[in-house]
Amino acid sequence: MNVLVTGAGGMVGSHMVELLYEQGHTVFGIYHKNKVNIEQIKLPVHFVQCDLRYGQEIDELIMDHLPQQIYHLAAQSYPTVSWVSPSETIDVNINGTIAVYEAIKKARKYVDAKYDPMVVTACSSAEYGETLNRLKGEQVYVKETAQLNPLHPYGVSKVGQDLISFQYFMNDHIRCIRARIFNSTGTRKVNDVTSDFTYRAVEAERTGTFRLRVGNLETRRAIMDQRDLVRALMLLAEKGTPGDVYNISSEYVYQMKDIVRMIEHQIGHEFEIEVDPALLRPTDEKIIVGDVTKLKRDTGWKQCIPMEQTIADMLDYWRSR
Repeated sequence: MNVLVTGAGGMVGSHMVELLYEQGHTVFGIYHKNKVNIEQIKLPVHFVQCDLRYGQEIDELIMDHLPQQIYHLAAQSYPTVSWVSPSETIDVNINGTIAVYEAIKKARKYVDAKYDPMVVTACSSAEYGETLNRLKGEQVYVKETAQLNPLHPYGVSKVGQDLISFQYFMNDHIRCIRARIFNSTGTRKVNDVTSDFTYRAVEAERTGTFRLRVGNLETRRAIMDQRDLVRALMLLAEKGTPGDVYNISSEYVYQMKDIVRMIEHQIGHEFEIEVDPALLRPTDEKIIVGDVTKLKRDTGWKQCIPMEQTIADMLDYWRSR
């Protein structure tokens, strides 16, 4: 079938278009500025450069090809950047999402009134925000029914993206899944803890200077491999309940210091730790982990790749780069 992936230049999107192509689909990938990952893809995926906020190109792409599945991954996806550029974050994440749904409506109006794609929209655990800090014991595994109390502009933008998707489902009957994605990492990831630490570890191997700048190492995060995330998104497109919301989370929680120890073990050297105030956030959730009972029940998904394997693959990736 025809499949469209927005945000194909990102870590998740770039791996997803490869897997979809290998499964035999005709794949269209939208990217905006970042071509670094696109240039690593050697498969004949149809890439289109497009700023979703200006809808003409996404209108034409959807009307011309009528993709049966749309994975909307495009976003300004960094909480730290959202503090610096809150207006742009809101604009990109909410108005970009609106553009996708409006393009589907235009395709129904001008091309095929029965056009009925499944849209999987990448929302975020950042929507829960302060709610996560109030949970204790086994309740830290936050459910989809928890209150949304985002702590930064990025989280607010994802709440908007989430609810605007629900509005298009209710009012325009556009089938969609709202996937609240928790922390994920893997090869091609940049600007998260695991990618930063593995990159610096490889630099340390080359220079012999084993010093590591860090932020808050006490926070706890459920971090999953991007391959497990991609499988979850694709299973939701096939088996998820339209209009519904699903957490996608690792079931295993790590303190950031645990990640450091895993990297030290794999490179065979300990770091001298240096806390950098610039890497500390104004507000931060103490623990982020989601309840994935609903995801597993409806799709049969399970987490397969251990963090040790993810870190080993990321170290090898940076060495090859």
